[in-house]
Amino acid sequence: MERKGRFSQWLRRPRGGSGADTDPAAGAGGSREDLLLAAATADFPLAPAAYPAGYRCSCDRVGCPTPARHPVSFGWQTQATTDAERVTQWLRTQPEANFITATGMAHDVLDVPADAGRHALERLGAAGIEVGPVATCSPDRMLFFTATRGTPADEDEWWPCELDCHPETMDEHPGLRWHCRGSYVLVPPARLPSDGRVAWLLGPERPLPDPLTLLETLTDACALYASDDADHETAAWPIGR
Repeated sequence: MERKGRFSQWLRRPRGGSGADTDPAAGAGGSREDLLLAAATADFPLAPAAYPAGYRCSCDRVGCPTPARHPVSFGWQTQATTDAERVTQWLRTQPEANFITATGMAHDVLDVPADAGRHALERLGAAGIEVGPVATCSPDRMLFFTATRGTPADEDEWWPCELDCHPETMDEHPGLRWHCRGSYVLVPPARLPSDGRVAWLLGPERPLPDPLTLLETLTDACALYASDDADHETAAWPIGR
């Protein structure tokens, strides 16, 4: 009961424009640089991403389908790094940039609708199941960071994220997405158009759980809230191209 109460406090925390800078899960020193270096220290491979420029994306693409949600470089998979010096250099030279973390290298991400994520957190807490880092993407998504399946010896055992969803088909995937090889998510703190934010609910210093310990609860929660998720134009996250 004590654990469930603690989760309830986290879930009731305001999620307004203050974003990650006031997130108690970020720990001491919640500046943008501190948070990104903490992610790098947790072995999350980082690379610069686009950011909001007024009501549009900072990239040069007219009508960008995923504004402020995609990497700057097409070589983001080889560019992504945990090197603190390199990340600090990017912070100095690209002060407005968001950052992505490449999945399928050191971690995967289970990406679910926010309502389903909050319901799942309550259930997991009540069951005494430890979750790892969790980020909110206001207003409509929640990201559960887990250990990665990586690249199995038998390639038929698993598949890259490209087989699951592309940006042009993301309306078909309003529920759970498993970001693994070949994908990425924004890492907190990040800014989105219309004052959206990506912020830590539970910080990156937490151990990464096996994704299978969370999957059933997250899947059940997504099914429970599926009927409320008919409007999902911005529900899913893109993969690189």
